[in-house]
Amino acid sequence: MKNNDTRIAVDPVSTIQWIIYIPTLVVGLPLNLAALYLIVFRLRRWTESSVYLSNLIVNDVLLLFSLPFKMYAYERTWDLSMTFCSFLESLVFVNVYGSIVFIVCVSADRYVSLQFPFSKGLRSPRKAALVCLAVWAVIFGFTAPVYQLHERDNATLANANATKCFQDFSKKTWQKKWIIVTLESVFLVCTACVMFFSVRVMHILRQLRQRNPLDKKLRNNKSVKIVLSNLVAFLLCFIPYHVTVFIYFLAKSHTENPSFLRKCVHIASTVGSVNCLTDGFCYYLVLKESLRGGEEEDVFRKHLDDKVKEGTRDSCRWTGRGQAMMRTR
Repeated sequence: MKNNDTRIAVDPVSTIQWIIYIPTLVVGLPLNLAALYLIVFRLRRWTESSVYLSNLIVNDVLLLFSLPFKMYAYERTWDLSMTFCSFLESLVFVNVYGSIVFIVCVSADRYVSLQFPFSKGLRSPRKAALVCLAVWAVIFGFTAPVYQLHERDNATLANANATKCFQDFSKKTWQKKWIIVTLESVFLVCTACVMFFSVRVMHILRQLRQRNPLDKKLRNNKSVKIVLSNLVAFLLCFIPYHVTVFIYFLAKSHTENPSFLRKCVHIASTVGSVNCLTDGFCYYLVLKESLRGGEEEDVFRKHLDDKVKEGTRDSCRWTGRGQAMMRTR
C-alpha cells in the first residue's frame, strides 16, 4: 500500500489574519460604536476631546469595514471591480495615517489643556472641528496615488486580469521614491510629537498629584495609565509596519519578489489593525469616566441648590416672624 500522506501548507499570514482580524472585528466594532454613542447621545456638550475622539472612532470604523475584504483578497485573484479594490486600499491608507494624525491631535489637546489651563483662545470645539476637517481633506487628498498602485505597463498588460488586491502592485509604484519618503517622514514626525506630548502630560499629572495628594482622581493614577497605554499601543501598532515597509521598499529595488519580506509587511499591517481595538477600549473607558464625573458634578450642584433653597426659606421664615413681632409691639 502506498502511503498518500499529504500535508497542507499553512500560510502564516492567513493564519495571523484570522487570529487578529476576527477578534478585532467582533470586539472592536461594538466598542467603537459604543464610544461613538456615548459621544453623540450621552455627552451634554461637545468638547475639544470629544470632537477629536469622534473623528478617530469614525476613522477606525472605516478600517473595520475593509478587514473582511482584506482577508478574502489575500493570495487570491481579485474578481471584483478594481475601482472597489483601490477604494478598500485607500481606506487602509486613510486609517493608518488618519489614526496617526488624530492621535497626535488628541495628545496635543491633552497637553495644551494641562499646560495652559486658562488660555481659552488656544482651544475650542469649533477649532477642533476645523482641524479635523483639514486632516480629512489632506488624508483623502493623498489617497490619489493609491488608485494607481495597480497601473500596468505594456509588458504586464496581458496579466492585468490576474491582479490581486492589497498586493501585486505595479513596478511603477516601487519606482516612486517620494511615496515612501513622505510616509516615513510623516510617521517619524508624528511619533516624535506623540512621545513628547505623552511624556509631558504624564509629568504634569505627576506634579499635580504631588501638589494635591488628597485628590482622589489624581491619586488613583488612572489618567497616567491611560496616557501611557495609548503611547505603548501607538508604538507597537505602527513601528513594525513602517520599519518592514521601508525595508521591503529597499529590497524591491534589488530583488524582483522578496517573498519573505512581503509576508512580513502583511503581518505587520495585520498587527497594526489592533489599533482599532485598543483605541475603542481606551476611549470608551475615558468617556465612561467623563460621564460618571459629570453625573457626580450634577449631584453636587443639586445638593448646593437644595441648600440654597433651604437657606432662602429659613431666612424668609425668620423675616416673617420678625415682622409679626414688630407688629405686636
